[in-house]
Amino acid sequence: MDDAQVGIIGGSGLYRMDGLIGTREVDVTTPFGYPSDSIVLGNYFKTQVAFLPRHGRGHFIAPGEIPVQANIYALKALGVKQIISIGAVGSLSEDIHPLDMIVPNQIIDRTKNRISTFFSDGIVAHISFADPFCKQLSARVVQAVENAGATIHEGGTYIVIEGPAFSTRAESHLYRSWGGSVIGMTALPEAKLAREAQMCYALLACVTDYDVWHEGAGDVSTESVILNLSRNASMSQDILHHLLPNLYDNQACICSDTLQGAIATDHARIPNETLLKLWPILEGVISVDSPETTGNHTGEF
Repeated sequence: MDDAQVGIIGGSGLYRMDGLIGTREVDVTTPFGYPSDSIVLGNYFKTQVAFLPRHGRGHFIAPGEIPVQANIYALKALGVKQIISIGAVGSLSEDIHPLDMIVPNQIIDRTKNRISTFFSDGIVAHISFADPFCKQLSARVVQAVENAGATIHEGGTYIVIEGPAFSTRAESHLYRSWGGSVIGMTALPEAKLAREAQMCYALLACVTDYDVWHEGAGDVSTESVILNLSRNASMSQDILHHLLPNLYDNQACICSDTLQGAIATDHARIPNETLLKLWPILEGVISVDSPETTGNHTGEF
């Protein structure tokens, strides 16, 4: 099914997208369960968009409980090739202020309990993840932020923690000593699964606070974060309106070739049910029929 070109994953405070026309909601069932919410399909100028709120509308899904496999699988099955992820973060740098925007280029993983691969049940793949964000798509996001008039920081390291609690003061200082730029709870396994699915992925991180390291700013709290979420959400909408009309296929991008040479398993030994389960991801890499062709439905699209 090919209904969308671009996927928007909305983070805290961004539960809908303005400006879409001809919208309709689809409920997608995947082999990995249901996505966070119904996916809204619509057009923005000539761009076909799929919007998905990461935490669900009403924010009822905790960071460690987000069905990331289902989210990425559903967007892939809908035809999405490029994902713009939006999320709230805390700053780990004096130079990155609340209400600033940052498009990071690196990640440090401090999560503990999250499934971070599609490849199991008889198939093993080792993807390259040295540069976890698509460089070409990230550059376009940076340009859109500049066009929207927001303060942008290009590049930087995103520390991903398990949550849902915020960091201890000692942890916050440790992450700063590592060179961390911002801290959040949702960039992984989202970025890794998008890379496995051979999709371009860029992150627009919206700064809400200084975490707990900054002596003059006060400790981070839910109240202080929520205070800045609405401002960030409004600016994010404006940035998307500058970004979406200017998206086009990434001609020089390597994200769509991630699985070439990455699958270590002898193709003849991969169970048929695993091939069928992963057909949107393996299509074009391994010979596999879609559920529509075989009559065996792993999901409803």
